[in-house]
Amino acid sequence: MHEIAPKAGCGTLASVARLTPDANQTDEFRMSEFASRRVMMVDTQVRPSDVTKFPIIDAMLSVPRETFVPDDKREAAYVGENLTLAPGRVVLEARTLAKLLDGLDIQPTELVLDVGCGLGYSSAVIARLAETVVALEEDEGLAADAQRILSEAGVDNAVTVTGKLAEGSATCAPYDVITIQGGVEAIPAAILSQLKDGGRIGAIFMENAVGTARIGYKAAGQVTWRSIFNAAAPVLPGFAKPRGFTL
Repeated sequence: MHEIAPKAGCGTLASVARLTPDANQTDEFRMSEFASRRVMMVDTQVRPSDVTKFPIIDAMLSVPRETFVPDDKREAAYVGENLTLAPGRVVLEARTLAKLLDGLDIQPTELVLDVGCGLGYSSAVIARLAETVVALEEDEGLAADAQRILSEAGVDNAVTVTGKLAEGSATCAPYDVITIQGGVEAIPAAILSQLKDGGRIGAIFMENAVGTARIGYKAAGQVTWRSIFNAAAPVLPGFAKPRGFTL
């Protein structure tokens, strides 16, 4: 009996096929790598910033930040800085978001307005702390992507609303908590009017390149502010101070 020799190259191709990981293996590896980076982000950026509330730590360990940034930013998703979404728009660095949420002390029964949600990362994190999140975004492209990503991530207690950031979202008002995902120089009256008496609002107040995160507390229709830490972010559209005329 004659042995049939394998066709030239077939053995080599089979070896290559055995050595090349399939798509599922590659995806699993990337997910595992991002999960490791997520733990490192919490351990090196969040915990050292005196954020110790378990719900916040758990939320930031659970929400895959890399899925809520543009594709070309995925590798940088866990670096300790703001990530650009569009001109003048960012995903706040993990430390800033965590400390802001720590100061706001969101409760499981509360309704939250997340102003400038971008692709939805902040809303996904807040959704693990609150009962319901209204994610407001005025960029229609970002809003559509945010709704899709939140849905794919199984975040069923956050709804994306498209509208001017400076006008808030009066439909579901008043809110127990309002978060602003960017810098402000002033906060429009429309936003403050949508905050429930006894509610809290968190924002990063910018003066030139210097910023301070503050928590506002509303009582008897008035909001009083307390500075809690230094931070910086681009000023959101509609949140700049009116510029005076000069001759």
